[in-house]
Amino acid sequence: MVKKELEVVKDVDLERYMGRWYEIASFPSFFVPKGGADTRATYTLNQDGTVHVLNETWSDGKRVAIEGSAYKADPKSNEAKLKVKFYVPPFLPIIPVVGNYWVLYLDSEYQYALIGEPTRKYLWILCRKTHLEDEIYEMLVQKAKDEGYDPSKLRKTPQSDPPPEGGPQDKGAWWLKSLIGK
Repeated sequence: MVKKELEVVKDVDLERYMGRWYEIASFPSFFVPKGGADTRATYTLNQDGTVHVLNETWSDGKRVAIEGSAYKADPKSNEAKLKVKFYVPPFLPIIPVVGNYWVLYLDSEYQYALIGEPTRKYLWILCRKTHLEDEIYEMLVQKAKDEGYDPSKLRKTPQSDPPPEGGPQDKGAWWLKSLIGK
């Protein structure tokens, strides 16, 4: 079955998009610790138009963080198709890993978003608050389904209110464990 081209938001105001976003739900992936909670992303616009990305999650009481950058996949396009680049492993960042970050839905107030990519292996529901109203969540899940995603793979991310700040940092042991399947 040929999947249709993903419908991507156009004309996103990157300045309005900056700030902290909490992960409400996502498809589990190898690059985030299993059982992570309070997962969030903080975006900061750089002077050169790229975006500084700080992804954080808490696993076994420790803060796990990775920093990277994002930039428009096609500077001439008005579509919200970004590339994100991180260097791994976290404890010795030497290997660049680049992925797609496509904004599939964004409300007019920039309060919640659906993020995906063309292979449909990764999906995120993000919100400016630690919790999202059920009807909005269900609307985003339906939008993902309409775009060819399997919503049964979505896992809700536990979020504390208020969210944690700081704490001891895991320098990357979780990453090695994920590679060997522990």
